[in-house]
Amino acid sequence: MSKDKSLAAVALITSLFFLWGFALNLNPILIPHLKKACQLTDFQSSLIDSASYVAYFLLPIPAAQFMKKYGYKGGIILGLLLFSVGAMLFYPAAAVRNYAFFLGALFVVFSGMAFLETAANPLITLIGDPKSSTIRINLAQTFNGMAAAFAPYIGGTFILSGTVLTDAQEKAMPPAQLEAYLNHEASSVQIPFVVISIAVLLVAILVWRTAFPVIKEESPEVSAIENKPLFGRIKNLIKNKHLMSGVLAEFFYVGGQACVTSFFIRYSEHVAGFGEHRAATLLSVALLLFMLGRLSGTALMLVFNPVKLLVTYSIINIGLIAAAVTLHGAGVVYVLMAVLFFMSIMFPTIFSLSIKGLGPQTKLGSSLVIMGIVGGAVLPPIMGRISDATNIQIAYIVPGVSFVMILWFALRNLKVKKVEMVAGH
Repeated sequence: MSKDKSLAAVALITSLFFLWGFALNLNPILIPHLKKACQLTDFQSSLIDSASYVAYFLLPIPAAQFMKKYGYKGGIILGLLLFSVGAMLFYPAAAVRNYAFFLGALFVVFSGMAFLETAANPLITLIGDPKSSTIRINLAQTFNGMAAAFAPYIGGTFILSGTVLTDAQEKAMPPAQLEAYLNHEASSVQIPFVVISIAVLLVAILVWRTAFPVIKEESPEVSAIENKPLFGRIKNLIKNKHLMSGVLAEFFYVGGQACVTSFFIRYSEHVAGFGEHRAATLLSVALLLFMLGRLSGTALMLVFNPVKLLVTYSIINIGLIAAAVTLHGAGVVYVLMAVLFFMSIMFPTIFSLSIKGLGPQTKLGSSLVIMGIVGGAVLPPIMGRISDATNIQIAYIVPGVSFVMILWFALRNLKVKKVEMVAGH
């Protein structure tokens, strides 16, 4: 394959990192928005995260099996088509203002994203010169971080109206006027998601028309292991207590991250009285801090033991969440923003520690750790229930528990001196 064609393939794969980073970080906009448009409780609105992360839980192993037969390129094209179809389904979902329809559309979107992540993370390291694989994955992750930071601001600008009615105001409105307001709120997602759908479809066409190199990544030892029955291999790995502690830690990390970001706008409204647009902008800044934290944390790991850094960041975040739950005023919103900075190194560090020593079972072990992402489907509804019973500020106890569990995992691994960092959420 020529150098130009290889560069084109790398550029397209890098664009996938941007696409799923952008889509995933629209959830914090959709949660407060659909709460208004569909008149939901906090628990009901949290099911947006559940629909998203359940797809991530269910699809990685089927996606890997699909790509084993049809290759990385086939998996990417299927993922992009699912992504595009799911985004287009937002148009009729908004037209009928049906929340279950929205959740179904999100599940389709994130099913596509599960295919993309399963393919793109290894593929970006395998295409091109092996000596520059680390540079490629880090560049791709930078685009992912940029998309994450931009998404709440762009979504807030084009989706959120800035108008939030209290229950008393809604009850005081004539039924026809209230219906018109709710329909107008719901319709604001239509054009943005149609644009996303078309953009993703265009990328799918480009991938289809671009030649990808033939990838041979498996050693004979790995191939021999992978030809054994899948259920038996999973059963053996589940007996690995170290791996399972990593799956549990990743469950709490992803669940905690989803809780912190998804309810950030609601928290800002409740604690500081910030409007939707200001809160969305602050969330974008917080996600930019997350990206800067990943960069600075990676640099610090060249000097300090990564596990000790994970212990330190976990303790800091436990303190920050305690402040976010107990203090009042605009300042605590900025405290919550700092939490994202110290979350930044957690996913890749936990992941790398979890799969250490798995040898030829590393690929399947990695899939099990990735399935820990289902924490993003479980913890936000728990947080929503607590918020409905008390208030959104007290509900931030849930991510606090997550950081306690991550601290427990880090303390279990204090003897580890070196960690090979991997890409992560």
